[in-house]
Amino acid sequence: MATITMNEIIHAAVRRDLARTEAALRSFPDGDRSRAEGIKRAWDFLSQTLHDHHVGEDEHVWPYLRTLGGVDPALADQMEAEHAEMAAALHRASAAMNEFVASAGSASAEAAAESVAAASGVTARHLDHEEQAVMPLIVPQMQTPEWKAVEKKLRGSTGEAGAFFAWLQDGMAPEIATALAGTVPAPVRFVLSRVIGRGYHKEIAPVWR
Repeated sequence: MATITMNEIIHAAVRRDLARTEAALRSFPDGDRSRAEGIKRAWDFLSQTLHDHHVGEDEHVWPYLRTLGGVDPALADQMEAEHAEMAAALHRASAAMNEFVASAGSASAEAAAESVAAASGVTARHLDHEEQAVMPLIVPQMQTPEWKAVEKKLRGSTGEAGAFFAWLQDGMAPEIATALAGTVPAPVRFVLSRVIGRGYHKEIAPVWR
């Protein structure tokens, strides 16, 4: 079985939250303003986290990809173009979410669900493409000093580390949890998620319970 990388762990969390956001909107009880605010709060966290992840890739991963011998530069161009397409889809979804939270109505919830579904489709195509075309090129380089330098830069672009790790582990599938356990030691995961990231557990995690 292929090793699940940290990038794929992040992708799994993105797919999970896009799916549960859409599901929450589809089942939204008309007029429940508190519920609407919670869904919007969770969406804002997801969209900002995804933005930070993609900025890190745009600034560090794609330039690194261009340095690898034998790699078609068009691949990095495609990744950048897909990020732009995703950003536009997410922007449209955020606009629909703003209308939803303003009205707290079932009709606006359904419209927001459609926008989130569209953004999810665009995002899934990109994540699949990245995992299939880019990660096989990166994985053999992961022990090199050059890639470790990229990883160090990426860690600085993930936002607040505690909330990030709390988010990663919230509803994580067993095989993904096993992969994360093999990447980040348990004491580090606990301190980041449960101590530093306790704000996530107070403000965002209850939305999905």
